[in-house]
Amino acid sequence: MIDLIFNLRDDKPQLVNSAFLIENIGQLQAGIFSEREIDYIQHQIESKKKFITLNYYYHWNYIIVSDHTSNLNQRAEELRKLGAKTAEHVRENQVDFVNVVDSLSQETLSLAFVEGIALASYNFKKYFTDTTKSKRFGRINLYSKHVSPECIEKLEAVITAVYKCRDLVNEPASYLTANKLADEAMRIGSENGLNVQVYRKPEIQQMAMGGLLAVNKGSSEPPTFTVMEHKPQNAVNEKPLVLVGKGVVYDSGGLSLKPTESMDDMKCDMAGAAVVMNVIATLARLEMPLHVIALIPSTDNRLSAESYSPGDVIKMYDGKTVEVMNTDAEGRLILADALSFAKQYSPELTINVATLTGSAMRAIGGRGSVIMGNASDDIMCKMTESANRTHERIAVFPFWDDYAEELKSEIADLKNIGSNLAGAITAGKFLEKFAPKPLVHIDIAGTAFFKKPHTYYTYGATGIGVRLLVDFLEKYATNKKQ
Repeated sequence: MIDLIFNLRDDKPQLVNSAFLIENIGQLQAGIFSEREIDYIQHQIESKKKFITLNYYYHWNYIIVSDHTSNLNQRAEELRKLGAKTAEHVRENQVDFVNVVDSLSQETLSLAFVEGIALASYNFKKYFTDTTKSKRFGRINLYSKHVSPECIEKLEAVITAVYKCRDLVNEPASYLTANKLADEAMRIGSENGLNVQVYRKPEIQQMAMGGLLAVNKGSSEPPTFTVMEHKPQNAVNEKPLVLVGKGVVYDSGGLSLKPTESMDDMKCDMAGAAVVMNVIATLARLEMPLHVIALIPSTDNRLSAESYSPGDVIKMYDGKTVEVMNTDAEGRLILADALSFAKQYSPELTINVATLTGSAMRAIGGRGSVIMGNASDDIMCKMTESANRTHERIAVFPFWDDYAEELKSEIADLKNIGSNLAGAITAGKFLEKFAPKPLVHIDIAGTAFFKKPHTYYTYGATGIGVRLLVDFLEKYATNKKQ
């Protein structure tokens, strides 16, 4: 849970543990720093330093310099990184608050710095017995004349969603079973006024979700299928938007067993589910005028005498048959059932989020997610714009029908994998066979979980996808109003 408190202040700023956001030294308020300190700061700025520390023995102050020659998105990202650096310094010196004194020219920049502090201040220490290690950074006081309370409220909502997403993904599979994930969806729904319905194994069997049931066969834990709905009276879309998130709470690969080192972080294979759960909760908290439905198929993928096997043929929810060639390509099977289920809503747009393929991670590494689909160029451009604003970057992959040729089976309607080439794309084409149009598929396999801290991402779950989709959907609603 988030412990961070955001305060927007308009009184005289405190001069203890304060970060002064400036573009030039002339923006520092007169009388705060001595002439000697001003000379030192000026020298540091001339040396191209952007993070300047002043040690007062019993507290610290920071001068944060934003380069006004860069474009807005670049400046915002640089300030997020400087915010992360500030958070690291504050944490090392065991300070539980920071005052941000804002002299920047744009609200976006000020908020980006605060966002960087907040994102970098996350930790997951639930299982430490030493409670001193579980303390999180506590409070940010923002002194600004141009940041609105509404923007602070939105930022706090988004950061809360990222924290909760990270918490879920960081939980071990011994705790976060498919049924526990469904319970978390119920709790989140109750907190945010969402309609939530959870289908348990008997209902899933009646619905004949063959993909979800097949993957679950090797598990001692039953599967779940969760539907979350945000339907405000003032929704600007006549048909709903559907978000689908992969909820594989642990993935051993099944009988197509993963190598040991590849299983170490497979508790993160439900990151797509965590993203969509927290995105729809944020839309509700911010009273976003969009009708949105989130679908979460969930199970673990383990092996036993009952496990589904390579060579099996599965009958899916929509009646198609699939020849199983690899039981480690399980995510697309459970998502296919959910995407078929989505057709009943005749959605305006379907967005699928999943840690789907190692191929995506190998293609572009861990610095961006892969995106593809049959949505319009305008939708893809809008998604890319949101990715650039939030710096949750995406690489748009081709989605040519040629790739679907690899999914042809000799004994069924299709296979669950293609060749060993372009695996991320053939996985997307597999999903397309079941999904309503238009579809956007986001593969976060390379970005959902970091084994080393990076900028404002700590070790473990990143929450990537939450900020991207909240921004995209907010702009989508705005455009629909016009």
